[in-house]
Amino acid sequence: MDILLIAGLWLDGSVWDNVATQLQARGHRAVPVTLPGQGDGSTSATLADQVTAVVAAVDAAAARPMVAGHSAACSLAWLAADARPPKISKVALIGGFPSPDGETYFDAFPVQDGAMPFPGWSEFEGPDSADLDDAAKQAIASAAIPVPEGITRGVIRLADERRYDVPVVLICPEFTPAQAREWIGQGQAPELAKSKNVSFLDIDSGHWPMISAPADLARLLSQAAEES
Repeated sequence: MDILLIAGLWLDGSVWDNVATQLQARGHRAVPVTLPGQGDGSTSATLADQVTAVVAAVDAAAARPMVAGHSAACSLAWLAADARPPKISKVALIGGFPSPDGETYFDAFPVQDGAMPFPGWSEFEGPDSADLDDAAKQAIASAAIPVPEGITRGVIRLADERRYDVPVVLICPEFTPAQAREWIGQGQAPELAKSKNVSFLDIDSGHWPMISAPADLARLLSQAAEES
């Protein structure tokens, strides 16, 4: 199966290299998606540009792919499900939840000179980064790409309720499946509350398992794909 891999903020497609290699070894075709504004040199990309890139990757897949989004890009994966519900076999959400219609894509950190830079590790102390050593943190920070404001301040637009028919698997890194279920039950993830088929997989990692636990993440993604 084709598995589309969508990186979260500040990351380009190379962050998936180790995961992609292991998915290939498990018989899947891994497709890291190059996002406008995150690796292509664009400083004026918009959220709509990123959605277009993800949907184009869905359309180019050999069959019905699984679309995996990490962190903020969980919303991009969900936007793809909204745009192409019959063409997607499953959505995998890694360490995040899709935002509902009308919400801003990501506005938690300030924008400087038209882009949102990586805010530093003080914002991710605790379970998010506890499994990263100093070298890994330095590597992530030094490679981080400031994300254009047109992306981070873009507004989520969802229109096709058939997205709720697309199976979803939530891979839980810095939080547990029990916590995720509780948050969904409390109304903190309304899109997942409306989804008809949501499952949960636990992974012993922080917020960036593609870096700290690529073999485990590849195993879970492969499992999710094969259960489609």
